[in-house]
Parts: sequence; C-alpha cells; structure tokens
Amino acid sequence: MRYCLNCGAENPPEPCENCGLTMQLAAFIFRRRLVYFTAIFLLGTMAFLPAAKDYPPLELDQMLVFLGVVAALTLLLAVVLDQRARRGQSLEALRRIFRALLPLPWMLSLLLFVNGWLDKTPPMIAVTHVVSKFTMPGLVRPHRLIVQSWRATGRLERLPVDEDDYSRFRAGDAVEVRVAPGLAGIPWVYSVLRHEPGLVIRAPAQPHSP
Repeated sequence: MRYCLNCGAENPPEPCENCGLTMQLAAFIFRRRLVYFTAIFLLGTMAFLPAAKDYPPLELDQMLVFLGVVAALTLLLAVVLDQRARRGQSLEALRRIFRALLPLPWMLSLLLFVNGWLDKTPPMIAVTHVVSKFTMPGLVRPHRLIVQSWRATGRLERLPVDEDDYSRFRAGDAVEVRVAPGLAGIPWVYSVLRHEPGLVIRAPAQPHSP
C-alpha cells in the first residue's frame, strides 16, 4: 500500500485526487519541508547556548543531556521519515511526533532567558569549597567547577563558569556562590567569587522609600 506524501491518502491516483499533486511533486515538497523543519530545530538548539551562558542554571548538565537526547531522537526521526517517504509508506504517526519535538529547544531556550532576565530577586549567597574542576573538549568547551553542595541533597554541584573564573580558582579554594531563584523557579548561577576569611556577608540593601 502506498500513501500520498502530502496529504496521506491511501493508494492515491496520479495525480492525487485529494491534493492534486503527483507522487514526484509530493515527494519533493515533503523532503523540502523536512529539511526546513530540521534546520529550524537545529537553530533552536543553537539558541539554547547563549541563554545557558548568560543565565546558567544549576542543573545545566542535566538539561544538556535532555536536549542531546531530544536532538538525537529528532534527527533519527528525520532520517526514518525520509526513508519511509522513498518507499511511499505511511508517515502520519511519525510526522506528528517529529513536529511535536521541533519547538522543544526553542521553548527551553526561551524559558532559560525569561527565567534569568526577568528575575529581580536578590541572589542567595552560599560559601563552599572547590573540590575539582574540568573542561569538556570540543568547539564550545564548557567549563565546570565542582564544589561541595550547600543544598540538602549533600551532593556535589557542577557550576558552569566562564574561562576567567575557571582559570583563577583551584581545588580547595573557598568561594561564594551567588544563586538567583529564577522567575520560573529554575535556580541559576549569578556569580562565583573568591571568599575572603572573616568577611561578613550582608544581604543586599533594599531601596529606601523617599
């Protein structure tokens, strides 16, 4: 059984009586849309990087793993859709899943941007120690400081930092981690500073009414 690649009709005549397209034209239009949709998805994954750099969430690595799984699944679906289109097989179920995955990186990027940009709450200050640090290979080369957690979980925290912070901190250094709560409830790293022993930490001053 063959299907029209444009409207999904079963065993369509030539041209299809539902959409009026021949099989060759329907295949051309379908593959062109598939390329466009895949490009839109990849642009969304690229938009995630500046949002994560400006307002890095504490759980950034988990988000990157999630986004990587979604990207792999989406690209795999694009390949499967192209192969099924070449054989004239049904595409509707897989096409719906593919289209449902397309906005996910854009939504996640927008969520991180709004979560940080519109967050006006003073950041919380936690004093902790650097356990180790590492940088990942590749073009982006993200940097992480591994510090003792200040949260109830008691686990280590992997703080995303820029290259300057990565270079000036060493294992054993005491640091002040300033964490903003986030407008959407996603804590993000406001800054990482060196902690000076004996320094009194005060809460940010509140503006006085005139």
